[in-house]
Amino acid sequence: METETVTIPAPEALRSPAIGDIGNWFARTPIHDASRHGNVPLLKQLIDSGVCVNLVTVDSITPLHEACLHGHIQCVKLLLAAGAQVDARNIDSSTPLCDASAAGSLECIKLLIDFGAKVNPPLFTASPLHEASMSGKSDCVKLLIDLGANLEAHDCHFGTPLHVACAREHLDCAKILLNAGANVNAAKLHETALHHAAKVKNKDLIKMLVEFGGNVYARDNRGKKPSDYTWPNSPTARCFEYYEKMPKSLSQLCRVNLRKALGQGAIEKVSKLNIPPRLREYLVFNEL
Repeated sequence: METETVTIPAPEALRSPAIGDIGNWFARTPIHDASRHGNVPLLKQLIDSGVCVNLVTVDSITPLHEACLHGHIQCVKLLLAAGAQVDARNIDSSTPLCDASAAGSLECIKLLIDFGAKVNPPLFTASPLHEASMSGKSDCVKLLIDLGANLEAHDCHFGTPLHVACAREHLDCAKILLNAGANVNAAKLHETALHHAAKVKNKDLIKMLVEFGGNVYARDNRGKKPSDYTWPNSPTARCFEYYEKMPKSLSQLCRVNLRKALGQGAIEKVSKLNIPPRLREYLVFNEL
């Protein structure tokens, strides 16, 4: 049986990128390239030949970042086994776990966690939960929450994961976050998730946020309510007009306040309540 031969680049080809290469994709080294393309045989030979698995480019991207961003689980296994830094940060402060979350790779996320990756990075930087919410990877959002991801992690550019999910119109992700206990009225420069929903003109998203207790009267740093970002007489404008004029029902007020009291993990707590199934369904927003 013939064995596939892989040509290993000359040592000078494995150098770190020069300053003049900033911003150029070709600044990536062969080990970065093998990780990005999922070339397991080449990656293995490079590692066996002594190439450092923690080589960084000028933007601090490691081979592990590349493998995770493209969901190449076998490459991730090789790199981690060879000593790749599991929480390495690139120039944007993203870790390999952030990249795996953006790619929607559950396998990579679980493997990184097994090797000690942090689900919650320092404050004011994008978290894996932000990345999964931004990319609409609802399965990853749920997994990260189950792993203890901070629902109120605050990025100085994006706000909370809920802000990101709403700005990108990922309703499934937004509902998972809300059901897990995310603060529907969390603000970035006084801007709430409802402001984002109004800006993207998503009526279904607006309805869901209001049902979860979103404040239609909240004003951002420009003094504008969510409805101020809609076109006159548009479906979203009429939606806000209805919610601004109609008081919440007693059942809705009770639901919102009970969910607030239960806090994070409310769904699990509701499932243990000795109440009729229909009421239990109402408390977990299954009608939305």
